[in-house]
Amino acid sequence: MIDMRRFKTFLALSFLAAALFSCSGGKKEESGQKADSTHKEAKEPAAQKKIIVFFGNSLTAAYGLDDPSQGFAGLIQKRIDSLGLSYKVVNAGVSGETTSGGNSRIDWLLKQPLDVFVLELGGNDGLRGIPVSETRKNLQEILDKVKAKYPDAKRVLAGMQIPPNMGRKYATEFKDVYADLAKKNDVTLIPFLLEGVGGESRLNQADGIHPTAEGHKILAENVWIRIKDLL
Repeated sequence: MIDMRRFKTFLALSFLAAALFSCSGGKKEESGQKADSTHKEAKEPAAQKKIIVFFGNSLTAAYGLDDPSQGFAGLIQKRIDSLGLSYKVVNAGVSGETTSGGNSRIDWLLKQPLDVFVLELGGNDGLRGIPVSETRKNLQEILDKVKAKYPDAKRVLAGMQIPPNMGRKYATEFKDVYADLAKKNDVTLIPFLLEGVGGESRLNQADGIHPTAEGHKILAENVWIRIKDLL
């Protein structure tokens, strides 16, 4: 004959065990879902970051500085981070680069995706007296290649000027190339990257060409005021 007291105790224990198992399973599932959600959230920001490429010469490469992040491109990244903007700066500066060298190198660079392209080349052309027509042709081809590969990317052209020691006519024609190309291609123009720094000995290194860390802060401002609305 069944002992009703023991039977009731057995049923109570069974219900309790079932309840505990159910709660434990639910918590594990919920915990697993939260962990999975957190994992996804941790991955998403990096995956969603847009890319800004600074394509240039020694100015972009922060030549002569102990820490490249003190260059204007690195300072732009710090500004972006401080504002919580989801962009990653890629510094594609190579010291000594001419527009011809850049035109040869751009195809390799365009293998990676980009959303904003800042073109800073031409200064070495001017210092070497390369014909302005050649500089214009190379800059145009670089802009064309970027547009063909990434038609939705925003393009920015950093203007450059040179001292009149190569002749005033050459210097004027060289300066005009940037404004002409910006208008023709409907791209954002930084009128003169070295505005406020070029010719200022206290803001340049001993060679009188490459900015100091303080000089790069001004360059970063010159760039920022032109690209901030694009981000």
